[in-house]
Parts: sequence; C-alpha cells; structure tokens
Amino acid sequence: MLTARPLSNQKKPTLESVCRRIDEISTLPHIAYRVMEIANDPLLGAVDLKAVVELDAALSARILRCANSSAHATRTRITSLQHAIAFLGLQQVRNLAVTAGISDLFKRDNRIGPYCRSQLWRHLVSVGICARLIAMRQRMNNYEEAFLAGLLHDIGIVLEDQHAHEEFVTVVHSLDGTKTLAEAERCYLGFDHTTLGERVATNWGFPEATRASIRHHHSPAGHRGSQIAIVRCVEVANLICTLKGIPSTDLKLVEIPQSSLVDLSLTREDIAVLADDLDQELAASAGLFEVYG
Repeated sequence: MLTARPLSNQKKPTLESVCRRIDEISTLPHIAYRVMEIANDPLLGAVDLKAVVELDAALSARILRCANSSAHATRTRITSLQHAIAFLGLQQVRNLAVTAGISDLFKRDNRIGPYCRSQLWRHLVSVGICARLIAMRQRMNNYEEAFLAGLLHDIGIVLEDQHAHEEFVTVVHSLDGTKTLAEAERCYLGFDHTTLGERVATNWGFPEATRASIRHHHSPAGHRGSQIAIVRCVEVANLICTLKGIPSTDLKLVEIPQSSLVDLSLTREDIAVLADDLDQELAASAGLFEVYG
C-alpha cells in the first residue's frame, strides 16, 4: 500500500504555477467559448448562435437530439438547427456547448485509488441536473445557471489530475476516510480544487454564479455576493447525488448542509422527494453523460 508523505516545499507546486500550466496547455474550446459569449450578450440571439454552432457537426447533432428528446414532448420533429436553438433557449444551448467542451477533459479515463475521471464526470453532470431541479422547484428564473454551476463545481479536481498529476496522486493516496479531499489538497498542495477551479473559471470567462459555486459549494457562508441561492442549490445537489451513490470519489464524506436546507426551506421529506425525482431527470438527460467526441 502506498503511503503518502507531504511534498517538500521545493516540489510543491503553487496555485499560480498550475494555473500558468493550464493556460499554456488547456483552454475552453473555441466553439464553447463563443457560444457562452453570445448567450451572455443581450444584443445577440438565436441567429448569431446558429452561425457558431453549425461549425461543429457533433454539437449541432447533440442540440437537435436534445430538442427532440422525449423530455420536451415535442409534437413535431425539429429538423432545423435554428428552430432547435430557439426552442431550447440560449442558456440551455450554452450549457450543452460547455458540457461538450468540458467533457473533452474526461476522454481519457484514469483511476487512482478511490478516484476515477469517469466517476467524477458522472457526478458533475448529475449535480448539474439536480441543482437545476432544485432551482426549478424553488421557482428560480435562472435555473439554467444552476445547471452550469453544478456541472462545473468540481472542475478543479480533474484540472489537478491533469496538470499537477504527480502531486494529485500523492493527495489521493493520502485519503483514508478521516479527511475530505479539500483538506488533503490543502495539506499536500497548499490550495484545493475550489480555489484552482475558481481561478480557471475566471480565466475562461464563466458566469459569476458558476465561479461562486466552484469556490463556495462546500461553504456557502463564505460567499458574500448575489449568487448565494445558486451556491446553496449546488451544495444540496452535491449532498443528494452523494447520498444516491454518485459521489465525486469513492469516499463519500459529505456534511449535511443545514444552513442551506433552512435557507431553501427544504425538509428531509423534500430531500427524499428530490432524490426520487432525480432518477427520472437523469434518465431523461442520459445523453449528457456521453463523453464528447
């Protein structure tokens, strides 16, 4: 059994050095970046989005498939990309594009002890779907923002895996059930996946709600901005998915987020109903779990 030892200061990477490495090697795919820009620009619309999306045949097919899925119960088949974009809305198309782009990070599966990329990808998509479900039940107008925030909340983990791999292996092998992944990261790296994820999300131009959820999904009380409701949706979604056996790692260490449950007026019965209803939502969104390519 591998015994992890703290990294020496000479070997320990800094947050800045890892971010530089990511900026040099990995960026958000151009199509996803442009889709996000258009979706966030009030002066642009479905026609502008179509001009970008149609450059990517696989993404176009995914959008058409989503628009025609049984989840939307369309009466007539949608065959036009512009019709599909108008039907789904700019924010959902943005989410599909970002999902496709981010999934590229998970093309090559990798297992290290209790962690593997394919399991993390399933967790991310599930938390995104669950966060959107919670936001919809809360009658929040920006429920698609909750999906994106949930989808990306743990992106810092796979970035550590890819761009600080040797150190990340040491972190994962140190996990023994007595400390969380974030605690182990801070011990061995000096930073954790939430700070790394937020820094990269800022560099990649992700929305404020997404950046806040990446940084504060383990501790929403630390967020002082206007996105607290979405951060709390992500925190509760993370709990529900972990309890349902869809954790980020095999170590299912998660605390009951009492303050978020209170602020969202969610009872134990509400959580049970959400957990049951999530099964149908996951089945309806099965295509999102596919690794893009």
